[in-house]
Amino acid sequence: MLAALASWPGAVWLQESGTAYLVVNAAHILGIGLVLGAILPLDLRLMGLFRQAPLAILAPFLSRAAAVGLAVALLTGLWLFSVRPDHYVENTAFLAKMAMLAFALVNIGLQHAHGGYRRALVSGVVPWTVRLVAAASACLWLGVLLAGRWIGFL
Repeated sequence: MLAALASWPGAVWLQESGTAYLVVNAAHILGIGLVLGAILPLDLRLMGLFRQAPLAILAPFLSRAAAVGLAVALLTGLWLFSVRPDHYVENTAFLAKMAMLAFALVNIGLQHAHGGYRRALVSGVVPWTVRLVAAASACLWLGVLLAGRWIGFL
């Protein structure tokens, strides 16, 4: 299955074109930047910093920006993975990144399903459970970033 993935036309194009690989890799970094650039300020606000910023205005915008960044990062990440899938599935850093990414995605679901999050958007009062999930989010996304950088060193 990994060999078939590495031979699909998109993977072959990236394998044969340094410029194409560069562009897709840059788009991946852009997506990561957008995710972290939106999620971290939102998490910090939910944890109690920047209280002067109204959650009702800030949260929907940052959540949508993070969603766009996540979509770009996931699509380009899968594309980059297809270039050398056999290498990545044996890379400890890649596996750590995928585990943290899975936890981060579950954490997003928990935060958005939590009634306290929705009430905090309306009232501006953030319950401790929402603060805790926001702290976990910040740690997980920073872990995903660090593990992603670590991949190239293994």
